[in-house]
Amino acid sequence: MGANVRGSLDSSHLLQLRAEKGAPADGLGVPNSPTTKAQAARKAAVKGTNSHKAKKVYTKPKFFQPKTLHLARTPKYERKATARFATLDQYSVLKQPLNTETAMKKIEDHNTLVFLVDVRANKRHIKDAVKKLYDVDAAKINTLIRPDGLKKAYIRLPADVDALDVANKIGFI
Repeated sequence: MGANVRGSLDSSHLLQLRAEKGAPADGLGVPNSPTTKAQAARKAAVKGTNSHKAKKVYTKPKFFQPKTLHLARTPKYERKATARFATLDQYSVLKQPLNTETAMKKIEDHNTLVFLVDVRANKRHIKDAVKKLYDVDAAKINTLIRPDGLKKAYIRLPADVDALDVANKIGFI
């Protein structure tokens, strides 16, 4: 170790003075010093900033994107002014009765009424419409779509109800 000469200080003596003042001995621990910033940049360049990110291991052969949050819609105004009402009521299901010769023969011989009905109507709709409009239960209903695109329904009535009486009540005989 060198002697303490006037005007010059030993390096170990400088370290001792810095330690007494509370500063780190190498000058690297000071938060805003240029050497601290340089050391941090060097470390980031060597190791990389994303070096600690774990890789996702896929164990299945298909990749599905993660499920994200789907919020319910909160519209500012209604898109339709009024709600739609049911379009298939009993009056729109049964369009008109058929009174051709074969339909009359069905009424007389098989106790069956023949109607043109809405194409969207199913057998349950037809049965309910006949019950509401003519107060008779249908025993069986057969439907077909004609070549011209209209749907025809054969409504078989039970034995205790006469199809001629119902046809007279409707008014097409």
